[in-house]
Amino acid sequence: MHAHVMEVVVRGRLGADLVAALDGFDVEPGEGGLTRIIGPVPDQSMLFGLLDMFDGLHIEVVSVNPVDPGEA
Repeated sequence: MHAHVMEVVVRGRLGADLVAALDGFDVEPGEGGLTRIIGPVPDQSMLFGLLDMFDGLHIEVVSVNPVDPGEA
């Protein structure tokens, strides 16, 4: 199955333990106190699981965007 590459932008900085738990994703600090999480998402259920995890940790998701494969 082909995974889509997605970017999830969250407000704030992520701690080292959470960054380590996001194995397979690139975590990049962005401007304005935002953090970009970029990685393969094979299906919608994984995307919803990722978003649910952030919600459970009270991390505000600012946006979810597909990434052009040429940019990944």
